[in-house]
Amino acid sequence: MKARRELNRYLYSQKADGRCDDREILQNDYSEVCRGNSEAVMGMLQKGEVALINNGRCLSDDIFRNMLYSFVIESEVLAGAAVSGGMGHDEAYALADIYVRKADKCALCEQLEGLFADMCLDFAERMGEIKKEAAVSLHIRKCIAYIYQNLNADLSVKGLAAYLGLDPSYLSRLFSKETGTTVKRFVTKAKISTACDLLRNTSLRYIEIAYSLGFSTQSMFIRTFKCETGLTPKKYREQNRV
Repeated sequence: MKARRELNRYLYSQKADGRCDDREILQNDYSEVCRGNSEAVMGMLQKGEVALINNGRCLSDDIFRNMLYSFVIESEVLAGAAVSGGMGHDEAYALADIYVRKADKCALCEQLEGLFADMCLDFAERMGEIKKEAAVSLHIRKCIAYIYQNLNADLSVKGLAAYLGLDPSYLSRLFSKETGTTVKRFVTKAKISTACDLLRNTSLRYIEIAYSLGFSTQSMFIRTFKCETGLTPKKYREQNRV
């Protein structure tokens, strides 16, 4: 009731400006995100087909705040789309909340646009993992979960096979068949992906990260990280620190 006069004035101004019935409401298509197609999402972001855009709603007279509020709305829409695509409700909205908190620390529109792209790609990658998990056997899902939960443990084929109660040769063949990569390669990528998260979001020393991920020495960690990313951990942190 308190906003009735403001609402009436707003609707009148829309009609007077010709923005009442014929304005186009633009909505992002998150279908490729939900399919887990990161490559397609990247292309759509580069072409502006998916973007943090002004959809015609005026949420603030300040341009940056208007974009920030739009970011919050889009994060909710994206989370809802992800849930419809198979992501767990808690995971989807927790991820959206994380990006909203990151957006709250931004000071420029360009930062919000870059963060929006990161959020879309993050959701796409996670949806891709969900789609892959749905296509693999219980043994391999259990194996992958164990790898991510125990990155500093013995993650050799022999060690994983012992945990699963399987023959090492059988596990090796099954893992390659269902994931398209070897156990060793998957473990390396999992470790480096986690290292990237730790470098971006924590102040842990390189040796602490190395040991937490099961590398025998800091130099081994640095060498592997550079081989996988093209950057040293120091350079990566400098370029990507949140």
